[in-house]
Amino acid sequence: MRWRGNRQSSNIEDRRGMRAARTGGFGRGGGMLRLLPVAFKFLGVKGTLVVATIVIGYGLFTGNLSQMLGGGSFQDHQTTHPNRPVKQSEEERELVQFMSAVLADTEDTWDTLFKKMGGNYIQPRLVLFRQSVNSGCGFGSSQMGPFYCPVDQKVYIDLSFYEDLKRRYNAPGDFAQAYVVAHEIGHHVQTLTGISKKVRDAKKGLTQVKANELSVRQELQADCFAGIWAHHANRSRQILEAGDIEEGLTAASAIGDDRLQKNSRGYVTPDSFTHGSSKQRVQWFKIGLEKGTLKACDTLSVKSL
Repeated sequence: MRWRGNRQSSNIEDRRGMRAARTGGFGRGGGMLRLLPVAFKFLGVKGTLVVATIVIGYGLFTGNLSQMLGGGSFQDHQTTHPNRPVKQSEEERELVQFMSAVLADTEDTWDTLFKKMGGNYIQPRLVLFRQSVNSGCGFGSSQMGPFYCPVDQKVYIDLSFYEDLKRRYNAPGDFAQAYVVAHEIGHHVQTLTGISKKVRDAKKGLTQVKANELSVRQELQADCFAGIWAHHANRSRQILEAGDIEEGLTAASAIGDDRLQKNSRGYVTPDSFTHGSSKQRVQWFKIGLEKGTLKACDTLSVKSL
């Protein structure tokens, strides 16, 4: 992927020298991880083994937990230890520069698209952290994978996730890394356009299976929006190199619900899908990449995914 020399975003918050912690036990309030049993009770998923699997597996590219619980802000007894100097390898330093360039490219792309639609794109911030972080949606952990919080409109990423993406999910490459950012930015676009609220409202009173179907549609749309970014960024700035698209498709395929379930417990339960199958994630990323329009990404209306 061609990114060196490109503009870098100023919307990066580097909290890698800070350590978030929770205090006060299980009384009033609750952060993301503490509320996982509540979240999955809401979604109709039972069993601590399943919950642990979803935290580690489905946490990848989730968008955010607060959307699943209705979009509220979770208050917690949290403390943040003072900022410490960030020690990083040369490889990590370059990865931060890459992330900043990718974020800047998403800003340029979506700013242009929003203006064409007669609107203004509010740029989100990308927070880099290690192990744990305090977000507007509560306490977050690196085990959750990258996530987007609509309350503070920020994307949170522990850079160690990319080692997992490469080694555990066999999805290496810089464009695979860019796809991760673009997917989470897709959730931000859903927030700005009111799609996320529409999905939350539509879930009220639904059965577990029906609510999960809406979650799948929302996640696949974020994949499609990631494709839209790649489509326009490449047309305007020729960012793609040979093999980049394959890297993105590999990443999309690696984190399909069916593959994650099969790898973690040996069988697949389609009714519990919340993000879509590997085939669906690849398909909708490709649709966004090929069509480049929000209309083409209307996963909420199509009869068949």
